[in-house]
Amino acid sequence: MAMSNAEKIAPRSLPAWTYTSESFFAAEREKLFAGAWQLVCHLNDIPDVGDYFTFEFLGELIVVLRGEDGEPRAFHNVCRHRATRLLDGPSGKCPGRITCPYHAWGYDLDGWLVSVPFDREFAKMDSSTRRLALVEHEVWQGFIFIRLKPGGPSVADQFAPYVDEIAPYRFPELQPLGRVTMRPRDANWKNIADNYVDALHVDVAHPGLKAMFGNTYGIEVKGDLHKMWGDLVNSDKDTPSTRAYKEVLPDVDWLPEEKRRQWVYYRLWPNLALDIYPDQVDFMQFIPISPTKTMIREIPYAIPDERREMKAARYLNWRVNRQVNAEDAALIARVQQGMGSSSFTSGPFAEREILLIDSAERIRQTIPAARHETEPPAGWLEAG
Repeated sequence: MAMSNAEKIAPRSLPAWTYTSESFFAAEREKLFAGAWQLVCHLNDIPDVGDYFTFEFLGELIVVLRGEDGEPRAFHNVCRHRATRLLDGPSGKCPGRITCPYHAWGYDLDGWLVSVPFDREFAKMDSSTRRLALVEHEVWQGFIFIRLKPGGPSVADQFAPYVDEIAPYRFPELQPLGRVTMRPRDANWKNIADNYVDALHVDVAHPGLKAMFGNTYGIEVKGDLHKMWGDLVNSDKDTPSTRAYKEVLPDVDWLPEEKRRQWVYYRLWPNLALDIYPDQVDFMQFIPISPTKTMIREIPYAIPDERREMKAARYLNWRVNRQVNAEDAALIARVQQGMGSSSFTSGPFAEREILLIDSAERIRQTIPAARHETEPPAGWLEAG
């Protein structure tokens, strides 16, 4: 049987210009990110009425707020009068009313406008300004997600292929283990996301992780999720931190036997990374700022466990991953710099780099201009 054109073409990475182009970044904002679910926080980050958590994405100011009825809602964190940002900081507590610091418009905890100084002068006010602008949200397994543009599958639908294996980790019971950490990177978001799912670099660039997992590292794709995993194995190449982690990690009896000594990573397309360990759960978002700037936003969570061994394991987990993050940061910087070289267009993928292949193909399908090795003439975005 003759091979089709698609079968004859070896899989290749996206061309270099897609990692530096302003117009391509604009297309990604509109076609990839506006309709993608973004994780803001956990219900246990806002346990009480009036608790809030803020989030900035694509220039939008978002707040998730626990209302008077105990339900979480997501709003644009912007006054309906003159667009003043209302609530400050990554999180906090609102004492019964949100008061705009500019003109003192007041909103209740369900977002309704309840007080307006000089209200007689607003007799012709548009009724749409009577409530803060709502943002679509979904609560999945205790985590609160938002998206700016409706349409497409729910978070639950996207995680459906793995919901049974995630269930034993008791996500709804997770408590925040630390504060939000923001790590800026001078790199395109795709370079960071690509690195996260890169199947070949672990053996080369992460000796600590290689010692953790040996030859057990696996990868697969199901729907909108990329999965990676590795089992903890004995190794004479362990670093002090990896050796100590394996020694002190206590038995986590609520997990199935095979999960008690396994690290699992999920990437929800396009920019959410969920790291699941026996001792804790972390999430990272690769938040695009510009074609060459990204903010990595992360928060750790855990099931309450006061055992000294568990506290030690969590500290050592942090030590191991701090080293991995430093190694990745250096690699990503090298790649981003290389993307500016006139010698590079796109490179070949190995057959087992299925996660990178899937990522590149998704972007080519969503933004067909990515099929061009060089950036199309000005106006390509407006022309569709």
